[in-house]
Amino acid sequence: MFGMIKNSLFGNTEETEYTLLSSEMKDGVSFEVRRYDPAKYAVVSSEGRTFDQVTGELVRKLLMYIGGSNEQGEAMGTAAPLIITVYPRNDGVLSRRLAVAIKVPSPYQQCPPTPTDSAVRIEERPGMTVYALQFGGFAGESEYRAEALRLTRTLGETAPYQRKQYFCCSYDSPLKPYGRRNEVWFLQEEP
Repeated sequence: MFGMIKNSLFGNTEETEYTLLSSEMKDGVSFEVRRYDPAKYAVVSSEGRTFDQVTGELVRKLLMYIGGSNEQGEAMGTAAPLIITVYPRNDGVLSRRLAVAIKVPSPYQQCPPTPTDSAVRIEERPGMTVYALQFGGFAGESEYRAEALRLTRTLGETAPYQRKQYFCCSYDSPLKPYGRRNEVWFLQEEP
């Protein structure tokens, strides 16, 4: 536990790199279109509990893994953002299924340390293009849902993105009191 805290507070934070394809403004709402390269991620999933009930627990498992709770005992530094994949119902409410992921820091991409917690798995994710909407403050399910609705309305019915899932992203430690950065990402449909 101490390794996780030390790693989170004093470790290097590597922000996941992307290519900015465009910055757009529509109806007073600013968003970006970004391209992310394929990469390996540490992932933990949950079914049956709500977003707000389970995200803290899942995030802790990932922070423990990158903080040294792995077979090699490697404290890898931290990565941002934490990416929570959610699956909205038709009424916009999030289903009780989600996956929390954090990119394995670059020096460990080729050969990520083996997790000691069986709930943590390493996953190769393909490259993706996303519509990204940034907002501040502390974000829970209701804030992410509100921002997802705002991005949905901004993009309109004809934008080519997946509607069965989206990503809730957090860039900051829970200890950061202000100047926080959160984002909602919609995965663009590939042509």
